[in-house]
This record gives sequence, structure tokens and C-alpha cells, in this order.
Amino acid sequence: MHLAQQEIKATVTVNTSDLSSKRKDDDAGEKEVPAKKKVKDVAVVTDEVREQLLEASTATKKAFTTYRREADPDEHLGGAEVQASSGDKNQDEGEMSVTITIMQPILRLMQLLCENHNRELQNFLRCQNNKTNYNLVCETLQFLDCICGSTTGGLGLLGLYINEKNVALINQTVESLTEYCQGPCHENQNCIATHECNGIDIIIALILNDINPLGKKRMDLVLELKNNASKLLLAIMESRHDSENAERILYNMRPKELVEVIKKAYLQGEIEVERSDDDEEGEEEHAASPRNVGHNIYILAHQLARHNKELQAMLKAGGTYGEGDEALEFYAKHTAQIEIVRLDRTMEQIVFPVPNICEFLTQESKLRVYYTTERDEQGSKINDFFLRSEDLFNEMNWQKKLRGTQETTGNGNTVPSQPVLYWCSRNMSFWSSISFNLAVLMNLLVAFFYPLGGVRGGTLEPHLSALLWAAMLVSLAIVIVLPQPHGIRALIASTILRLIFSVGLEPTLFLLGAFNLCNKVIFLMSFVGNRGTFTRGYRAMILDVEFLYHLLYLIICSLGVFVHVFFYSLLLFDLIYREETLLNVIKSVTRNGRSIVLTAVLALILVYLFSIVGYIFFKDDFILTVDRIPNRTLEQSATMMSEFLSGGVCRKDGGGENCSAEATMDGQAAALVVEDKERTCDSLLMCIITVLSHGLRSGGGVGDVLRKPSKEEPLFAARVIYDLLFFFMVIIIVLNLIFGVIIDTFADLRSEKQKKEEVLKTTCFICGLERDKFDNKTVTFEEHIKVEHNMWHYLFFIVLIKVKDSTEYTGPESYVAEMIRDHNLDWFPRMRAMSLVSSDAEGEQNEIRNLQEKLESTMKLVSNLSSQLTELKEQMTEQRKQKQRIGLLGHPQHLNVNPQQPA
Repeated sequence: MHLAQQEIKATVTVNTSDLSSKRKDDDAGEKEVPAKKKVKDVAVVTDEVREQLLEASTATKKAFTTYRREADPDEHLGGAEVQASSGDKNQDEGEMSVTITIMQPILRLMQLLCENHNRELQNFLRCQNNKTNYNLVCETLQFLDCICGSTTGGLGLLGLYINEKNVALINQTVESLTEYCQGPCHENQNCIATHECNGIDIIIALILNDINPLGKKRMDLVLELKNNASKLLLAIMESRHDSENAERILYNMRPKELVEVIKKAYLQGEIEVERSDDDEEGEEEHAASPRNVGHNIYILAHQLARHNKELQAMLKAGGTYGEGDEALEFYAKHTAQIEIVRLDRTMEQIVFPVPNICEFLTQESKLRVYYTTERDEQGSKINDFFLRSEDLFNEMNWQKKLRGTQETTGNGNTVPSQPVLYWCSRNMSFWSSISFNLAVLMNLLVAFFYPLGGVRGGTLEPHLSALLWAAMLVSLAIVIVLPQPHGIRALIASTILRLIFSVGLEPTLFLLGAFNLCNKVIFLMSFVGNRGTFTRGYRAMILDVEFLYHLLYLIICSLGVFVHVFFYSLLLFDLIYREETLLNVIKSVTRNGRSIVLTAVLALILVYLFSIVGYIFFKDDFILTVDRIPNRTLEQSATMMSEFLSGGVCRKDGGGENCSAEATMDGQAAALVVEDKERTCDSLLMCIITVLSHGLRSGGGVGDVLRKPSKEEPLFAARVIYDLLFFFMVIIIVLNLIFGVIIDTFADLRSEKQKKEEVLKTTCFICGLERDKFDNKTVTFEEHIKVEHNMWHYLFFIVLIKVKDSTEYTGPESYVAEMIRDHNLDWFPRMRAMSLVSSDAEGEQNEIRNLQEKLESTMKLVSNLSSQLTELKEQMTEQRKQKQRIGLLGHPQHLNVNPQQPA
């Protein structure tokens, strides 16, 4: 590194000569740039200043070469001769010597040693624990300082020292420094931030300055350099709870310049998108696109804004500086932040760019996850939410496949590669509503007009037909001018009525059923794609209850179209699936199904026992009145199945006879019944059936249907006891037990639903903190769940871990990726939030400050009292001394009586 730095200092004029040779091209390029788009750049200097720079650099080179030759003539004699013979050629070509170029693989080696945030090797590069230690972190920073020319006093003139020949080496140096810090390695961060050289200032200048003339010919290289520089500054501040490094970065950085760089990168990104439309190249094909670089710099500014109020105000769209607000709005919309918990239980905030694939998450899936995620024992929904993240990621991939990735407009919109499927899959709830409405409509038509021959086409009066046509056209015009749901319903209703009276009811039902079948096929394809059912295998498809439900719905639709219209009645059960209240009614029976079944078994046992008693003692009492029907009607009932399969269409031919006349005559014949009585307990099986059927259905039990006994009979008392026992044990106790279990379960489900709604309103989805915890705090509950602990930001971060290259992970990303791999959810904050911790810490600091002030005031009071006491003591001592002197003067004979007495 030292040799390379000496070689760079000796050949510092190479780049300035390169600049001089390209001056004409630069001047020509400047004329093409509009005046309003010109940005002040320190690299654009006048001819006089440029000549002075060339002279100064040439003199510096000659002086330094002479010094090197005198200091070590043996080593540099050959080099000087070679340089003398080929110096002009090297200056023209801008080539670097081998001493400098060898640094690129060396720096790459040191970067790879620290790959995957290897803490031991990061520390080893800084300190080898030998007698002679080499701080390679600081040496690398000094090398960057040297190659960018700041040692010559040209910190602002980066364009003079950075060209196509050495930009790759500078990039490698910055990448190596970034890898030294990530993890985080706080010691290496401090080394870079507090080093005495201009390394930090060089990195800041790489971001803020226009690197010309390189930027005019190879903007991609400049963007890559700015991108790596912003990552390095983020790495220096990574996972730090203090503000020292951030303040060091802000020391020589003007917030306004940083915001201007962000806006400029966004505008340049729009120009690149327009060019890529002509070249059929997407912006996302390379990571160092202007918009991505601007996004990284925006995240850097977001992190620095926590330590600078001026920068924080500038980053808010619509603030003091109104120009370029669309850039800040775009980056703010595509930037998210979360809080994670480290292994040492400290909390850390992460700011990251939202992956582009996350925009394909549908709103319906968000609502489904939000309302159906289950809470665990600790009141947190993290476990179920984490398990669903894989399904949501599959849905995003499916939506992305349907939409395609070809850029078509400057705002990033895309043309779907499969537009119909994409539009259908984005509106699943809409298709579900259409299916249900069609099912209700078809059942209404069947209920009112079956048999279907009752209404035929062409039977409508002319004026009514014209009125129907007019209603259909008016509703169509309303839908075109003002598309509202009511207008669409009116159009559908008038169209269906027109079809009924034009082609007949049966063809209309067939068309509606076929449309409903196609609609359900589209819905099922969208459902399978969004859930990723096919990608999970056939076993997952079979076990997916919701998929099986929609498949059964599709089969019933097919049966209604091709077999009989009565199958449409089964589609009405979809109301249970759509309404949570009805679903709770079903759950009230199924949730405690074991208890209900066991109670029913007890009822059967009791029925069996009462049947045995009745068969033994009361066989003659089991006499029931029956109504017999003529045999002719029994024969006619055999034709019911054929009529069912015929679709209910009246087949009466000609003659003008009414289709329902024969059915009326059959009904009159069926009304002729013969009353009779039967014995129903001649066998135990018949006794059981009678008690089970009539006993449970009668309000007073089996006694209501048995023969009424006379009080003169010997078994009258036994019969009374038999009837009362059946009534109390079976009707009162057992059946009410079953009803009670169902009612209690329904009440529990209702209270759970209310509690769930209350929890959603008053509890954070991620950490489980309640709303009252944020009362009188700096952050409100709404800000907390929207910014700090936004559940979708955590999903976006999990997606970022999945789509990002593992070698590009930052320290926090590597930590979370490892936790996700181990299915460990300890990185989610539970009952904690950084805003509450900081506010609590501020409260404690205020209390400590108040105690310190009280202590200081008390100490002052004590010192004052002690000083007053000392003065009082001195006064008393002085008075005592004076009294003693007066006493001695008054009695001189006592002067030598007691020599031990103090004077």
C-alpha cells in the first residue's frame, strides 16, 4: 500500500494531463447542456486556473521524483529510466503502473476475508496482536485518500483524479472498506470515522460532487461509485446507538446539497427510463441505475436526519424546498422501516428499500391476513403471520408472472403479459360476488317460474316489450356516462328480462348458468395462482379445505347447467361461507361436536331403555292413527324421477290444454284418504323407531302419541311414571343439554369476535402493546402501527431477505436471514418499542437531572452552612482568646502557676 501511494503521488499529473487533452470535448459538451440544467461543479475551472494546476502538478511531480531518486537511488534508478522513456506515452494513455494495479486483487482478497461479516478477520485486519501491528483498515482509508488526490490539496477536484483507468480500483477500495464495517464491527467503524486523514470527506465528496469529465462519458461508472460510497457511509453508522459517527459525517456535509443529489438522481432516472423504452431495456436490469442510487442516498439521508433537524425538515415533501417533491414522495413511498431485537435483547431500527415485487400484493390478501391471523398464548400474532408470509410471497410471484416486466412508461407502469388473467386475479372478491348474485337470481327464477314452460318467448305485449327495450338502453347509457353499482344492476336486470321474453326462460337459465360456470373457473384459477396451490404439490391441494370448497362449487355449477336446475339451490349455501355470523352458527355446532355427539348417544341409550320397557309392559298402548292413500297415487309417484330428469318442462302437446290440469285432477284423487289405526310395538325394532321418531318430536314426550289409558287399568300408575320419566329425562334434560352446548358455544364465538375486533383496534399487531401505553408519549398509537411497527413493512423485509443476494446482506439483514432460516421469531419485538424506551429513558434522565440539581443545591447549602459555622467557630475562638488575655492581665500572679494551660 505504501509503494502504491508513493507511485500515485509521483504520477499525480497523469489525470490532469488527461483532463487537459479532453478540454475541447468538455467545452463542446458544455455548449450542448441547457443553461438551466447546468450545475455548479468545482471540476469546471477556467483556462487560467487549469494552466496553473498543470504547472503546479508538473512541478510537484518533478520535485517528488527527484526526492525519491535521492532517497533510494538503487530502487528507483531503473524506474526513472523507464519512466523517462515511456512517461509521455503513459501520460497520454492514463495507464497505471503495476505497483498500483496490484492493489485491486489485494483489496478484493481483504474484502473476501471479511465476507459474511467475519468478525474475527475484521478485527485481525485492524490488529494482529503482534509486536508490530499493521492497521490495514486505516491503511485502506489512506489509500483511498491518496488515489482520490486529497493529499495534493484537491479535495473538491475529484474529476481531475478519477478516470476510467482507476475508477474500478476506487470502487474496490470503497467496497472493501464497506465489508470491514458491516456486521457491525464498531471498532473498524470508529477507525474510519475518527481517522485523521480526509477519508470520510472523500467519501462524502464522491456522493455530493459531479465527477467530470468521467460523468459525461461513463455515467454508469459514476453511479456505481456513488452507490458504493453511500453504502459505505451506511455501514459506518450501522447498528450504532450513539451519534458520534453520524455527527462526523454531517460535520462537512450540507443537508441541502444531499437533498439536491437525491432529486437530481431521480430526474436522471426518469430520463434513463425514457431511453430504455427505445432500447427495450428495463431499468431494473442493473443495480446502479440512477433511481436505485438515489434511493440508497435517500436512505442515507433518512438515517442522518435523526441527528439533524434541518435535514429532517427537508426530506418531508412539501417542505421549505418545494422543487422536486415528486422525488421525495417516490422514495418515501418505496422506503420502509422496522424495529428488530438483537441477540443481546437490544433494539435496532432498520430502514430499507421496499422490493419491487411487493407492489403485486393484492388488497384482498392484506385484508384476509389482517382479519384471520390467529393470536398465540402470549397474545401475539407473529407466529401465524410468519407462517403465512411464504404464501403471500408465492402470490406476489404469481401476480408478477401475469403482469410481466417490460417497462412501457416513465412512471414505471408495465403492460401485463397475460392481461386478462392478471385483471381477473386482482379482483377475486368481485368475481365471488358475481357468482353469489347469479346463484340468487337463478334460484329466484326457478322458484317463481318452475316448470320452465310457464313463460315462453314472444308472449310479451308490444308496448311492454318497447318499454323493456327502452329501460335496457337507458340503463346502458347511465352505465357508460356514470358507472355506478346501481346502474349496473339495473342494466343486468333489464337485460335478463329481455332475454326471458325473447328466447324463453329455459335458454336464459342455461346462459346464466354457463356464465356463472365460466366466472367460477376464472375465480378458481385466480385463487390457485394467488395461493400457489400447484407449486406446493397435489398433497397440499387435497389438504387445502378452501380449494376443495371452491372445486365443489364448480362441480355443482356444472351439474346445474348440464343435469338439472334444482342443483342451483345448493349454491345458496355460499352465503354461510361469505358471512362470518352464519359461519359462527355452524361453528357453534361443530366446535363442541364431541360434547354434542356424546349427549346424543346418551339420548339414544335412554330411548333404547324406554323402548324395552314399553315393549315389555305397554305393548298394547303403542297404537297410532295413520292416513292411508289409494294405490293409484303410489303408482303415479314412480314417474316423479323421470319428471325430475326432464328438467320440469311441461311436455303436453297441442290441443290447447292447460299443462297443470292433469296435476290438479291427480291432487283431488290424492285427497281421498282412509283413516286407520296400527300397532307399532309388535317388535322391539318397531318400538325403538316409534319412541325415537314420535317421542323426541312430541312436546310432551312419547306419552303424547300413545293410547290414553283409563284410571281403572292396573298399569295406570306405571304408565304415568313412564311418561313423566321420559319427559323429564329425555325432553327436559338431554335435549336441553344439547341446545345449551350449542347456545353457549355461539355466545363464546360472538364474544371472541367482539374481543378480536377490539384487539385489532387497540393492540399493535407486531409487539402486542395496547393503545393506552402511548398516552402522553412523543409517538401516538396510530403513528406507531403505521411507521414503527407496520405489519406489512415486516413482510416486505422478509421478502427483501428472500430476493436479495446473500453476499449483499448488511449486518442486520444477515442476522434476520439466519433467524428466518432457523424459524426463530425472537427478532420480532414483543411488548417493546424503541419510542417508549427512549421516552422512558428521557424521563429517567429528567429525574436524574432533577435529583442532581437538588443535590447541587443541597451541597451549596451545606457548604454555606459549613462556611458560616467555621466563621462562627473562629469568632468564638477569638472571643475566648480575648477573654483569656483579659483574665491574665488582671491576675499576673497566675501567669506561671499552671504551665500546661494554653496561652
